[in-house]
Amino acid sequence: MQQYLDLVRTALAGGAYKPNRTGVDTLSTFGAHYDVDLQKGFPLLTTKDLSGYRWNSLIHELLWYLSGEEHIRNLREETTIWDAWADEEGRLDTAYGRFWRRYPIPDEGLDGESWPDDAHRWVNDDERTFDQFQYVLDTLRENPQSRRLVVNAWHPANATVSTLPPCHYTFVFSVQGDRLNLHLTQRSGDIALGIPFNIAAYSLVTHIVAGRTGLEVGTFSHSVVDAHVYCGEGARGEWYEANRKPLRERMNAVDDRAEFGSVRDWILTEAPEEPGAENADHVPNLLEQLTREPRERPTIEVADTPIDDLAYDDIEVRNYDPAPGLDFSVAE
Repeated sequence: MQQYLDLVRTALAGGAYKPNRTGVDTLSTFGAHYDVDLQKGFPLLTTKDLSGYRWNSLIHELLWYLSGEEHIRNLREETTIWDAWADEEGRLDTAYGRFWRRYPIPDEGLDGESWPDDAHRWVNDDERTFDQFQYVLDTLRENPQSRRLVVNAWHPANATVSTLPPCHYTFVFSVQGDRLNLHLTQRSGDIALGIPFNIAAYSLVTHIVAGRTGLEVGTFSHSVVDAHVYCGEGARGEWYEANRKPLRERMNAVDDRAEFGSVRDWILTEAPEEPGAENADHVPNLLEQLTREPRERPTIEVADTPIDDLAYDDIEVRNYDPAPGLDFSVAE
């Protein structure tokens, strides 16, 4: 997907050097945005392999979101991607799906605003929470021209005490003609690891919702406030701060995608050895990815199953022919 490769190039050529809470430094760009036409195929990246265990993790994570669970006891049977942020019992400070399906409603004693009572259509019977996802589904069926089709995973009070508050925190549906579009807003995005999953997951959400509301898929629109590339820790990360200008010049001088390999070779020759986890510096493998021509996108098939019953085998990607996989370490 060329839009993704353009984001990678922008971050490497013009990103600001930023230390951060993880201890692994970043090259960060502000206000990234791109649109993806879902009529032209499913945007699972083809410049690296996201099949196998990666696809397994992606799908089970999305099904976990849709379940509304606030713990990972079931999820961790399929993937360990959330283990680092859970307690011993598998509970998380913040769980996306918990807010999608069970967003807390203020106490009835809160004055000055209007709130639904317990008998309200989208209030969950067993607790005073609101099912945002079901609200969107029902409203799309009954009033597809609504401009209020918002699902929000951000709770300000929760975010102040959460180990990892939501990165991709709000998405909004919009119908144009007979096509369903989705806009995702993300406060923070790991370009190498997180954003490829976000693109695929929310494009799949668009397919799932479109299939249950009689609509065709339209555009996936993605805005990322801080889109960043992890560039290593210690002396390795600091090397990028000292070499921003030569890196920028080399990136801007590239006319043919094969030339990104020369930039990669320069970094591997000149930068200090990585002191910690291997592949904590994502830059070399992202440059390798930039040398690769995007291939034809695969297609996606989703069974006509109620969302609450949707399972891994109900989702099938077809005609996926990616380039070989690339390894990147997670910054925790």
